[in-house]
Amino acid sequence: MQVTTKAIVLSSLKYGDTSLIVRAFTESDGLKSYLLKGVLSSKRGKLKPAYFQPLMPLEMVAYHKNKGTLESIREVKVAMPYKTLHTDILKNSVVLFLAEMLGNSIQEQEQDQGLFNYLEYALHWLDEHPLSPNFHILFLINLTKYLGFYPDTAYGTEPYFDLLEGSFCLEPSLNPLIHSDKIVDFKKFLGTNFDALHGIQLTKSNRRELLKTVILYFQLHVHGFREPKSLAVLNAVFQ
Repeated sequence: MQVTTKAIVLSSLKYGDTSLIVRAFTESDGLKSYLLKGVLSSKRGKLKPAYFQPLMPLEMVAYHKNKGTLESIREVKVAMPYKTLHTDILKNSVVLFLAEMLGNSIQEQEQDQGLFNYLEYALHWLDEHPLSPNFHILFLINLTKYLGFYPDTAYGTEPYFDLLEGSFCLEPSLNPLIHSDKIVDFKKFLGTNFDALHGIQLTKSNRRELLKTVILYFQLHVHGFREPKSLAVLNAVFQ
């Protein structure tokens, strides 16, 4: 079936000498993988490798068989060209990290308009604003709304947050917890939007510890989740 859809690139992997396998989150059908034959060798082809950089927003005409096999792309263009994400070194480091996190987290092969809208909005917000060192943390915490495990804030005044249960509690349990000064930092991000990022102040060490905790939260709630290899690069950027 031929489909015209917007998509956000999650990853591209070289296949053989001349081809790419591209994973993308599409507006029409959720997560899809495409085989782009000969794209690395053809100088005159319509499909350019530069289109498939991490988190690139695309508009494309694709063929979806919806049988769990690799799909194909007929036409593609950049939907809304970024101004800074792939040229600013610091922002590009964040992009690589978030692309890896999304690739490890998004598993649904069906339409999810809310998730697509969130990714599109958040990435263009990052493109248009100066980089906050806390952007990626808020991005990931708010992402959990669409993945189904956003923190339950019903008892948000309690001193512990149970990472396995996804809720605040009065007494510690045997599950991994957020507590002490870390829970104060964690609460700063709950119910917050990107425009309020300037009001969140963290020390470098606390930011790194909180990010480590957020990644653990994903590991506990996303089947088969792998810790991102780009984490070390991101930590070096925000030294």
